[in-house]
Amino acid sequence: MTTIGLIGAGAVGQTVGMLLVTAGWCDAVMVASGSGRTAASLVTDLEDMAQVTGSHVRAIHAAPDAMSGCDAIVVCPRAAFTNTATSDVRMAGLAANTPLIAALGRRLSNYQGTVVVVTNPVDVMTRLFAATSGCARVFGVGSNTDSARYRLALARLLDVPVEAIAGHVIGEHGDHAVICASSTTVRGCPVAVPQREVRAELVHRPRRINSALGRTRAGPAGAVLAALAHALGLVDGVIELAAPWRGDWYGIPLRFTSGTPTVCMPSLAPAESIQLQTAAAKLRTAYEQIAVRTALRGDTF
Repeated sequence: MTTIGLIGAGAVGQTVGMLLVTAGWCDAVMVASGSGRTAASLVTDLEDMAQVTGSHVRAIHAAPDAMSGCDAIVVCPRAAFTNTATSDVRMAGLAANTPLIAALGRRLSNYQGTVVVVTNPVDVMTRLFAATSGCARVFGVGSNTDSARYRLALARLLDVPVEAIAGHVIGEHGDHAVICASSTTVRGCPVAVPQREVRAELVHRPRRINSALGRTRAGPAGAVLAALAHALGLVDGVIELAAPWRGDWYGIPLRFTSGTPTVCMPSLAPAESIQLQTAAAKLRTAYEQIAVRTALRGDTF
């Protein structure tokens, strides 16, 4: 029996729950939220969905403490705050979301399964959850969404099928994302990447979604399902996830084989290496700012 824990019943959590019920490869989804009310409502909604679609997946309302036996846990809560940032948008959640993620990490201390973190700033929150929980298998989904958007943008700009493009976005899920243009290929051949246009699309694409829907949900939720499928050994392949690499945490390509990840960094041009070092320094500084405060707090979820 495969059980997935889902902590957070907001826009992304709701979408992840729906995808898990319809995908049908797990047997149960255990849902928790800060108030409990949204989790209970989501469970009721997912029960309706399972009945209508003929899915065998059971939705269960449970506290995070009850998820120790889950095969994987998705961490996607968001603290209540108004994000007014016009740049570095994802980093704006650092102060608000830190107590929430630290509290969850402590509650799930030494959990033995796989954890997928969605909460922004996802690279820092992934590292924070790993540090406070002691969990060995913690991944964040930001760079996977960025890489998908990169391939979509490049396919449109070059007028080629997106399936023909191989390329990654790594580093921060945010303003310091690193476009691996030098290693990008189309049908296996190197290509000149119009980086200014691509980067503009990476910035504006989520804003277009947010302006009409309030929050991105389908893309990040899809990235969660892809991460779970790879980490649980359902599929093999390469996926970009936040993970530890040379002392820092940020998005990198991981090759999963039967659920076991191996880092497979692309070759980087000198300018790309500098960009990655800048992203790593920014994320390291952000983590160091919250690490001392987090060690002194007794926050609850």
